[in-house]
Amino acid sequence: MSSFHVELKKVVDDTYDVEIGSGLGQTLIDDLKCGLDGGIKKLAVITDSHVEELYGGPVCQALCEAGYEAELFVFPAGEKSKVRSVKEMLEDAMLAQGYRRDCMVIAVGGGVVSDLVGFLAGTFGRGVPYINYSTTLLAAADAAVGGKTAVDTPLATNLIGLIYQPKKVYVDIDTWKTLPKEHIINGLAETVKHGCLADLELFEYLEKNHESILGLDPEACTFISEHNCDVKYRVVMKDERESNLREILNLGHTVGRAVETVSDYKLLHGQAVSIGLVAQAKLGLKYGYMNEEEVDRVIALLEKIGLPVDIPDYIDRDELVKKLYTDKKVRDGKLRFVFQKGIGEVMQFDDGRYAREVTETDAAEVIKGM
Repeated sequence: MSSFHVELKKVVDDTYDVEIGSGLGQTLIDDLKCGLDGGIKKLAVITDSHVEELYGGPVCQALCEAGYEAELFVFPAGEKSKVRSVKEMLEDAMLAQGYRRDCMVIAVGGGVVSDLVGFLAGTFGRGVPYINYSTTLLAAADAAVGGKTAVDTPLATNLIGLIYQPKKVYVDIDTWKTLPKEHIINGLAETVKHGCLADLELFEYLEKNHESILGLDPEACTFISEHNCDVKYRVVMKDERESNLREILNLGHTVGRAVETVSDYKLLHGQAVSIGLVAQAKLGLKYGYMNEEEVDRVIALLEKIGLPVDIPDYIDRDELVKKLYTDKKVRDGKLRFVFQKGIGEVMQFDDGRYAREVTETDAAEVIKGM
């Protein structure tokens, strides 16, 4: 018997910028010409069928006019497209058009586009550089920043993926003007979550200025975008690989993701997260992590924004409780939840962890009372 020791220590710099502004298409091209392209001239612009005409096509056309070899790849819009078969379809289409390891991918769209295309970029040619050009408030707050990429499976959402950081993220607030109001409301759920877990100033700003944000006031939208990025940066910087601290970004997602799946995606992601935030707040009240006034403030803010705070009647509660066990935080078959500590902080427990075990009985009691 013999053995050979392979020593492989790496120091990786995944630093990148998040540009927040209006009409950032030209900024993207200017950045590429100034070195963001890394010398790569073959670009794959990937978007969904909703964003294709509004932004995907124009971005691709502008890149071609700027001298890049760019092609547009489109997949059907919606969460149901965030699956392995669509990723495979896009990969095969890129390969057929001659794309190899010497390319860069540009994701233009919302959270589904960011998650799916980031995962594709991380595995295509064993990893090619990519850029996120975010066109929704939800993606700007969540999927576009932090490097978490994934696809859904029939069992649950986001179970297969990887951590893969973009070269740059563009948060183009102008693109929010073409969103239906329902999607502006939906997008604010992750922003409320950030206020709940790490930013009391952001939470209080939302309480006072939610109407200005829903009206897409540029100053208000820039404020929440900056605070969203700051919260994610402070967490991701300390725990990029989600070994402990980064789990706090899952606040409200244990119930939220289960609700989203059991609803067969009738509920948008933010709507489901809103319900999940209420569930963890009520459970946190039971455990003494929040008081009734704090729980009422969370619920009141979500309601003012127009987000749901109750589980729809068409969702089977028993099926929902079973679906909780597909959550990524489950360990040894035990449910684990992240909890707020009042408003603006999260609980850290005696073992240094940020998620604690919750009995099925306690979880079911809260769910069946919603």
